[in-house]
Amino acid sequence: MSALTREESEALIQEVLEVYPEKAKKDRAKHLAVNDKSIEQSKKCITSNRKSLPGVMTIRGCAYAGSKGVVWGPIKDMIHISHGPVGCGQYSRAGRRNYYVGTTGVNTFGTMNFTSDFQEKDIVFGGDKKLAKVMVEIEGLFPLNKGISIQSECPIGLIGDDIEAVAKKTAVETGKPVVPVRCEGFRGVSQSLGHHIANDAIRDWVLPRREGKAFEGTPYDVAVIGDYNIGGDAWSSRILLEEMGLRVVAQWSGDGTIAEMEKTPYVKVNLIHCYRSMNYIARHMEEKYNIPWMEYNFFGPTKVAESLRAIAALFDDKIKEGAERVIAKYQPLMQAVIDKYKPRLQGKRVMLYVGGLRPRHVIGAYEDLGMEVVGTGYEFGHGDDYDRTIKDMGNATLLYDDVTGFEFEEFVKRVKPDLVGSGIKEKFIFQKMGVPFRQMHSWDYSGPYHGYDGFAIFARDMDMTLNNPCWGKMQAPWLKKAEPEEAKKAA
Repeated sequence: MSALTREESEALIQEVLEVYPEKAKKDRAKHLAVNDKSIEQSKKCITSNRKSLPGVMTIRGCAYAGSKGVVWGPIKDMIHISHGPVGCGQYSRAGRRNYYVGTTGVNTFGTMNFTSDFQEKDIVFGGDKKLAKVMVEIEGLFPLNKGISIQSECPIGLIGDDIEAVAKKTAVETGKPVVPVRCEGFRGVSQSLGHHIANDAIRDWVLPRREGKAFEGTPYDVAVIGDYNIGGDAWSSRILLEEMGLRVVAQWSGDGTIAEMEKTPYVKVNLIHCYRSMNYIARHMEEKYNIPWMEYNFFGPTKVAESLRAIAALFDDKIKEGAERVIAKYQPLMQAVIDKYKPRLQGKRVMLYVGGLRPRHVIGAYEDLGMEVVGTGYEFGHGDDYDRTIKDMGNATLLYDDVTGFEFEEFVKRVKPDLVGSGIKEKFIFQKMGVPFRQMHSWDYSGPYHGYDGFAIFARDMDMTLNNPCWGKMQAPWLKKAEPEEAKKAA
């Protein structure tokens, strides 16, 4: 089926909105749009970063998820305490496949679950003393930890635990950094505020620790920020940067350490992969330490080459030549991947709905394989995310912000994409509908997808999913023909 025209896309949005009460219909209409590449600012066509409507089954997470699950959780040599009831802590544990190097329980702790396990009495009497006791026990059991972060859950903000006082006292006693993070889940409208809060905690409690200390720098020092090493992404990206002659001094938070975070103010450039989660700290370092930053995209050979050249342009001829050398080295390998998979994927259409950078960053990788992205949207995007997205999407394609479960299903039924890329909550719904699906938060337990190495795996996975013969052998229950009444009685 060909892509919808602008008129058809607009009519589809209006049809989907008809099920809502008038007030909800008016609100949701602001979050659904048909792309127009001529628009310079997304605010003229779509609203974002607003509260979700109660009862519409949003797919978002909370501020705690943004801080614990995204920014702080992958810092491997620190212990991250989920301060509150066990439910949130258990749910967040190692949920994003942040690969790391080290021995779990000895010097790395990413897949371990630390919680203060709040009970009813803690809500009544407060949890400060319990939190202090937890950290004493941690020091005894895991002495090689390099610090602790306190990730506060909803009840902490409601009862007023003074986690900052406990953090300062414990830091003095242990001689290690203890970082309080006020990321209670009820704050803000989505996990996006959790990213911002986590960045502010890094600004206030981590970066100043290194000030005044000696550091042997080079003209080619960079930091990779906002790559969470899903399936090894950060490693595949780092290979390219180092091959072109740069020195990656800090990489966080995927496979990151607190020492690397502390060294970041000494680099020459901050390279940001996930703009949404880490632009705050990059802007702070630009203002305070005069460190320039840029967003890059390592999905697909076209965007990788563009990004390598853009990064190299910030340095001298040595790095520029290194970038061209790296691009030339991998170009034949990438062409072989494209020659193998493009004939099998050419013309296939994709609908995306993800968080962070993926709704726009992966578009180029699909296009390298001859595929077309016909709809995309963010779980927790802001206006500047959509500003960047409208230029990458084709005209008349669908844009949907904080899309509800109902809206997404109806869009897929009408647009009939060949592939849907979204999160774990949506995966089984669309598979039961008979629609090929890739889990684009954790790469469906594959990866890496970043860099040249990652593109080969990305192409294989898209082909493996889309061309799997199982889709021809299943049918959504509501599409099956009803049995005649006589047949039922005979049975």
